[in-house]
Amino acid sequence: MGKKSFAAIALAVLAVFAVPVAANAAGYVPSSDVAVSGAATPGGTVNVTFESGFTAGESVSFAVTGEGSATLAVFKAATVSLTKTATAGGAASVAVTLPAGATGTYTTTATGLSSGTVGTAAITVAAVDSGAASTNGLASTGYDAPMLLIWAAAGALVLGLALVVVLNIVRRQRATA
Repeated sequence: MGKKSFAAIALAVLAVFAVPVAANAAGYVPSSDVAVSGAATPGGTVNVTFESGFTAGESVSFAVTGEGSATLAVFKAATVSLTKTATAGGAASVAVTLPAGATGTYTTTATGLSSGTVGTAAITVAAVDSGAASTNGLASTGYDAPMLLIWAAAGALVLGLALVVVLNIVRRQRATA
């Protein structure tokens, strides 16, 4: 009985971990082979380069999806597609121009039309903060509270909880006495 249970568990573990890995082994461009450069700001242009993974000279279809309408070459729509040819080294790149009111994440997908290889790249656009300027050039996304204030508030909360526990213990002891 123990051998059958062990065999069933081993097969279940193998099915959960090995099969999806084997299914995704071919036809995928790892994220380390994708380079995103340029200004990921509203109205900015970002160059997305898939550095390898495609067959030399094959047609590669690019698609961009996200909020609003991005531009690939001269096309402008909520979902944009464009076909280009891969280099001799299997690389392909595209310039993505983000809309003037761009926010959120845009996904660029490259698909090799003969090899079936698929690569994706995410372009995250930070909205320009018209309020307080940040020291590192990024948009301010929250309240900058001093750490001492945060720790003091946490300590007061812990002391309050301890006081409630002690008062309950004292009340129960007086009720039983």
